[in-house]
Amino acid sequence: MYKVFVNDRPLFLTNQVQKETDFKLFLLESIDIKKLIVKMFQNKIQQAFLYHPDEKLIMKTLKAKLPVVKAGGGLVYNTKGEVLFIFRNGKWDLPKGGTEKNETMEETAIREVEEETGVTGLKITNKLQKTYHIFKRNGRYKLKVTYWYEMQTDFNGTPQAQEEEGIEKVAWIKPEEIPTVLANSYENIKLLFEGEKVV
Repeated sequence: MYKVFVNDRPLFLTNQVQKETDFKLFLLESIDIKKLIVKMFQNKIQQAFLYHPDEKLIMKTLKAKLPVVKAGGGLVYNTKGEVLFIFRNGKWDLPKGGTEKNETMEETAIREVEEETGVTGLKITNKLQKTYHIFKRNGRYKLKVTYWYEMQTDFNGTPQAQEEEGIEKVAWIKPEEIPTVLANSYENIKLLFEGEKVV
């Protein structure tokens, strides 16, 4: 099953039909995806399930309905075990951004973390799950697929927020403060910490 976020509301892509009745279930093959997205952005639908019988084709079917944008980002730890967060649009987020021509996803993730935070000396230590969310740009809905990597750094300078990207601040967050920060973050960012041992 995949979770795709629309305005921080979950759209579940599944090959299982659930028995509960408090959500909408649609057939992925025949759904007018744009109408569904508009209803989710307008808060008319809180969550929905898109059903497709073949699990291997679920994401492929969604990608055929929406333009796909790829991004890379980092869950960065320093030597004290603190996590690097950025603050933008009134919420805490992790540094990430779109891929450039001829870049690998790993290169994208490292470049974006460096550009958005000024933190250098990054080493990828683990590949994390991908996250999916739908956004609107220039009047069109797009599916953003973000490839996340766990990174380590021994950087001990002062992080610098990339203001032209709308980033207001960059902060190293202590492990015990992460739940408080996540309370004012995005659902797809929270997913990255579900497997982590957050105190």
